Amino acid sequence: MTKRFPGLTAAALTLVAAPALAGQPGADWMPMDQVLRKLADAGYGAFQKIEADDGQWEGKATKDGKVVSFIVDPKSGAVTEKVKGEKAGKDGDRDD
Repeated sequence: MTKRFPGLTAAALTLVAAPALAGQPGADWMPMDQVLRKLADAGYGAFQKIEADDGQWEGKATKDGKVVSFIVDPKSGAVTEKVKGEKAGKDGDRDD
């Protein structure tokens, strides 16, 4: 059975066309449409931003009625919510 995500394609096209990408996705990264599908499956919606940055996908979306920031591992698709005040990175450095 194929899941349909109304508006997901339009959102992906809008995000792909956004001029402010911080970096370029790597050749071995999961494509943005798959990232958006993983995020939708995890309960995220109303995507405001998604970009390649610091070796991962980063963005903002709505989840449980709140706007949250997230990071997505570009190879596994694992989704992690960013905690306010923490840098979205694998090194655990703080963004203070």
